[in-house]
This record gives sequence, structure tokens and C-alpha cells, in this order.
Amino acid sequence: MIAYLVPLVVLLNGLAAGVLLGTQLGGWPLLAALPADRYVHAHSFFATRYDPAMPVCLLGTLAGDVVLAVIAPGQAVRALFIIGAALSVATVTISITKNVPVNKWVQTLDPENLPEDFEENDPRRHWGAWNQRRSVLTVLALFVNCLALALLL
Repeated sequence: MIAYLVPLVVLLNGLAAGVLLGTQLGGWPLLAALPADRYVHAHSFFATRYDPAMPVCLLGTLAGDVVLAVIAPGQAVRALFIIGAALSVATVTISITKNVPVNKWVQTLDPENLPEDFEENDPRRHWGAWNQRRSVLTVLALFVNCLALALLL
């Protein structure tokens, strides 16, 4: 089972880390620079593309790390999978409590008819900071999971 689960965890974690790194390199700088109406349009577009896949990748990584923390041979490898699971829990928590609510709210907005107080409630600064945190956590989880894989080889 380990021979199948470890590559799956690394794959799912790598996909999530790639998406989040991509947002840091291109998506977020674009969203931060756009005027409000274009920001709402672009953010809604991105959110509908990533939201269906990201939960599968993040929760799959978390579940796989938890299982591997129990069944993997060796204390060091198990410890690495526990760390990977903890990093994934933090990422999922940030996603659910900070980023996803903004994604859902932005999707309800009409870019052509933004609320009068949008400038005061523009979520970009906070969304971007939380997205950066979850990106770092997911990349760290990938590093830890790859290290665990290397120790298994």
C-alpha cells in the first residue's frame, strides 16, 4: 500500500503546490494590479477554475499523510508524514476560513455594478497575504513529503 500511496500523496501535494506557487508568480500580481471591476471579473474566473480541483489535492494530501504517518516504516519517515499532515491541516484551515469565503463572495459580485463600499471592503490585501501563507505551507509540505519519499527509497 505504501508503494502506491506515497507517489499519490506527492502527486496531489505537487499539484496543489504548483497551483499555489503559480498564483504567487502570476495570478496574485495580476489581481493586485487590476482596477476593481476587472479584479472582480478575473478573481471570479480564477476561483471557478481552481476551487473544484484544489480541495481534492489538499484533502487528498492530508488524508494520505495521515495514513502514511500510521503505516510507514521507521520513526523518521512517520515523523515527516506527521509534519506533512500538520502543514496540510494549516493550509486547509486557511483555505476554508480565509480564502474560500472571499472567493465565494467575489463570485457573487457584478463587476459592472460593484457595491458602493467596495473600495473600503476590497479583500485583495488580506486574501493575498493568506494566499501567500498557504502557498508557503503547501510547498513546505511537498518538501517534507519528498524527503519522506527519499528516506523510503
